[in-house]
Amino acid sequence: MANKEYYELLKVGLTEGESKVYLALSEIGSSTVGPIVKKAKVSASNIYDILDRLVRKGIVSFVIKSKTKYFQAATPKNLLEYLEKKEKEISYQKSELKKVLPEIEKLQESIPNQEAEVFIGKKGLRTAYEKMFKGVTKKDRNYFFYLYDKSYAEESDLFYNGVQDLVRKATIKGISNKEYKYSDFITVQKYMDVKFVDFPIPGNIDVIRDMVMLVSWKPNVVGILIHSKEIANNFRKYFEEVWKKAK
Repeated sequence: MANKEYYELLKVGLTEGESKVYLALSEIGSSTVGPIVKKAKVSASNIYDILDRLVRKGIVSFVIKSKTKYFQAATPKNLLEYLEKKEKEISYQKSELKKVLPEIEKLQESIPNQEAEVFIGKKGLRTAYEKMFKGVTKKDRNYFFYLYDKSYAEESDLFYNGVQDLVRKATIKGISNKEYKYSDFITVQKYMDVKFVDFPIPGNIDVIRDMVMLVSWKPNVVGILIHSKEIANNFRKYFEEVWKKAK
C-alpha cells in the first residue's frame, strides 16, 4: 500500500482505518470482508463499522452475490465530491455558529468566574500578591483589613515592606485595630490611607478588582487568593461600612 496516497487520504478527512480499507479495496478490487482485513491490516472487529462509514460517505459501494456482500472502492472522483460536500457543510456550520456566538458569549459572561488558590510560605505569598496586583493602576482601589498582632508583626512588616513595589501601583485604603496605629511600619507609610478601630475586624484581607486575599500569619504563613466578583463586592461593601465608623 503506497504511503503517499495513504496520507493524502487522511488529509481529506478519512480516519486511519478508513484510509487503509479504501486503498486496500482500490488494489484488490471487488472483495468480501476477509481479504480486505488481511490487505488493510485492520481489526476484524472494526471492519464492518469502517465499511459502513465509507459506504455512507459514498466512496465505497457493495453488491450482494449468493447472499454475500462484495465491497468495491468508488472512483477517486467520488473522494473529491465527498470533500466538496464536506467543505460546504463546514461552511454552513461556520455561518450558523457565527449567528449564535454572541448569545453563547452572553451565557458565559452571566456565569461568575470563581476560583481559589492556596499559597504556602512567604515566597508563595509573594507570588499571590504578584498575581493579585498584576496590571493594576492608580484607578484600582485596594482595600485591606490588617489585624495587628505582636507575635507576627515584625515578620509581616518585613514582608509588606518587600512588596511595596507591587501594591503601591494601586490606590490603597486600609482598616486596622488601634494597636497598629503606633507601629514603626505604619507611621512611615505615607502612600496608604489607614483608619483604626477599637472593635474586632475579620482578619488580614486584601480586596482589589474581583480578587480577595485572605492571609494567616500563624502558626504558618498561608495565603488564599479567591477570584470572585461577588465575594469581592461583599467585602468592599463591608469595608465601606466599617470605614465610616473608623477613626
